[in-house]
Amino acid sequence: MIIHSHTSTIPDASLLEKDDHLFDYVDSYHGAFSDVNPSIGATEVGRMFFSRKSNVTDTLFALRNKVVKLFGLKTSGEVLDRQKLVENSTFEPGQQLGLFKVYDKTENELVVGQDDKHLDFRVSLLVDSLLDGTSQKHLTITTAVTFHNRFGRFYFFLVKPFHKWIVPGMLKGMIERIENSQLPAANLV
Repeated sequence: MIIHSHTSTIPDASLLEKDDHLFDYVDSYHGAFSDVNPSIGATEVGRMFFSRKSNVTDTLFALRNKVVKLFGLKTSGEVLDRQKLVENSTFEPGQQLGLFKVYDKTENELVVGQDDKHLDFRVSLLVDSLLDGTSQKHLTITTAVTFHNRFGRFYFFLVKPFHKWIVPGMLKGMIERIENSQLPAANLV
């Protein structure tokens, strides 16, 4: 069962918590899933996060890239084979995946983002075990933003409604893929 929750705080277990005082905006969305084979960690959720294909999201990113390029801001560039790039990535700090740079990684968390002249952002993908002795875990997607100027605030004001719509959808899709990947082969038919 997927349980969506939204907060405006960084989870205590997140790597972002140490820099909490630096962020002007924070949101977190989380959902529960069963990790039957205890196999889901930072690399797996990173692959799921970056391999998600959505025509709506792709269109929005393409539009974003065209608009922000006019202002001299960073764009994701063209990735000809995104799936191959994601499959071959180890998600180690310093790696670049389109617009996102890997900033930090532990066994259970991946922190990606980008620094630009108008704002810096970080996205944390955190897998957290529940302390109830079951295979239940939480997947939390946290976004943290630091504004550098008025344009950064204005830019985020424009993208925030899309962000609040896209992130919960991504979370739901990731959890569904996790749970479907753990079904016995006979149940997938």
